[in-house]
Amino acid sequence: MKTNTNFSMLLAMVLVMVSNITMAVTERHIPTTLDGPFEPVTRRFDPSLRRGSDDLPMSHPRLRKNVTSDFPEQIALAISSPTSMWVSWVTGNAQIGLNVTPVDPASVGGEVWYGKESGKYTRVGKGDSVVYSQLYPFEGLWNYTSGIIHHVKLEGLEPGSRYYYKCGDSSIPAMSQEHFFETSPKPSPNNYPARIAVIGDLGLTSNSTSTIDHLSYNDPSMILMVGDLTYANQYLTTGGKGASCYSCAFPDAPIRETYQPRWDGWGRFMEPLTSEVPMMVIEGNHEIEPQAGGITFKSYLTRFAVPAEESGSNSNFYYSFDAGGIHFVMLGAYVDYNSTGAQFAWLKQDLKSIDRSVTPWLVAAWHSPWYNSYASHYQEFECMRLEMEELLYHYGVDIVFNGHVHAYERMNRVYNYTLDPCGPVYITVGDGGNIEKVDVDHADDPGKCPSGGDNIPEFGGVCKSNFSTGPAKGNFCWNKQPEWSAFRESSFGHGILEVVNSTYALWTWHRNQENYKENAVGDQIYIVRQPELCMKDLKDSQQSLPYNSSTKFSSATSHLSQDVSMIFISQILGVLFIYGLYSQIVGGDLYVTVDGPKKIRQVSFFV
Repeated sequence: MKTNTNFSMLLAMVLVMVSNITMAVTERHIPTTLDGPFEPVTRRFDPSLRRGSDDLPMSHPRLRKNVTSDFPEQIALAISSPTSMWVSWVTGNAQIGLNVTPVDPASVGGEVWYGKESGKYTRVGKGDSVVYSQLYPFEGLWNYTSGIIHHVKLEGLEPGSRYYYKCGDSSIPAMSQEHFFETSPKPSPNNYPARIAVIGDLGLTSNSTSTIDHLSYNDPSMILMVGDLTYANQYLTTGGKGASCYSCAFPDAPIRETYQPRWDGWGRFMEPLTSEVPMMVIEGNHEIEPQAGGITFKSYLTRFAVPAEESGSNSNFYYSFDAGGIHFVMLGAYVDYNSTGAQFAWLKQDLKSIDRSVTPWLVAAWHSPWYNSYASHYQEFECMRLEMEELLYHYGVDIVFNGHVHAYERMNRVYNYTLDPCGPVYITVGDGGNIEKVDVDHADDPGKCPSGGDNIPEFGGVCKSNFSTGPAKGNFCWNKQPEWSAFRESSFGHGILEVVNSTYALWTWHRNQENYKENAVGDQIYIVRQPELCMKDLKDSQQSLPYNSSTKFSSATSHLSQDVSMIFISQILGVLFIYGLYSQIVGGDLYVTVDGPKKIRQVSFFV
């Protein structure tokens, strides 16, 4: 009797578990790109929220310096390759004022102790130490010189492995506390980072804090930062209060000034995350920061280590890297992108060298979007699109991430403003929370279409034009949400990309205001690759195929159901394991009839 009672309880547990799985699968259908193109959807700004917030002061606990002079701070990781990792940090004190003297970068050494067991460091890496200055040839403007910035590349690592490390100078001694990181998976169609966080236009406001806290809660294994990091150029050199509109607040400034200590505050603000999760950055317009002698981008170029040399690039403005079965291409929108230039030649060679049987996914990122239906930055980078889009399309880029526009927008697959099943999925995530506030106006809203003289890029030419085809033919703006814009919303947030296998990935956009709501998402879709359709040398035939054919939808449904089956099976197997233990105690048999490699047809219990 006791045996039957125990088994009944076990069977009840099985039934409840299966019921919960079934309910979870049936209650929520996540669309795939093969269901598209989708009817455009707009979720307008919630008027109960504020459009922005002020910057955190430098005295804020997350921004102020919390170590003594020579101890490491602002620790950050960056991927060099699947077998190497950059570790960067700052020591010493920055100086700011009318007269500053750079410190000797050799006065504090840079070394990293690391190993695969906590507290046991079997190897030591050493690297370079540098300082930089931000100087202004104008009376009354303050100058800045940084602390010592260290970059050490750890080599000979095992892919997909955890390492523990300390960084600093052991001769002082001044070493950091122990941190850890995990290397990228080995390039393979079967290996992928667990969760890739994507953020842009972050800044240092209370909204930025919500973004980073929410992102950290989602436990990313890697971060893509698509430009506009600190917004240090929303200040005068003397500090004070930052402005949401620089030209409005400081119309008489002789140059676009910056308050460089904001960079140090940003490094401290990010350290709890970046000391354990690699962050891959690309420059935005707020990193330009002009100074004496026509020098630009000094902060960006000095503070961040990127795998430029490793990827054959001669510039930190553009580079590439692999993370498991994904090849990432990071492009510079504020350096020469013309088809006759160095970046284009590098990009063409990089794309040509990709082995899609090893890294099936191809993801590109740069700051300024080509496809954007907001009034802000509308058609601003048409010149870059005209130069580079055909090359990216030819090599089958799957996803493009951008920032710049302070809102969220996901496109239908598109090429040359035409819906195309082989075009990339363009996603704008410039909604990190910066001081310039969220964008709310759309170019198709009545009276909001920009003029040709608006949105002049800070680099490159102006190539704006009226549409020559489609519903907006002859017009500069659509009179409704464009067909290539699938979903847009004016909210702060971040995205998470979870690549599941060589053909599909789950993209989820999280709103800040839903930080504490369990399983809440702002936008979610499976991005499905179709290599059999799109990875052909000749694309003439594929453009004649309908976007949403029944064949494609069936394949998407089948693909998704297989994964649901796998989830179901993994849960059942767990139950069967428990039952196996039970049967060893009370005796009994269990038979499973399997119909194919991924489907359970029947489960029979015999006791």
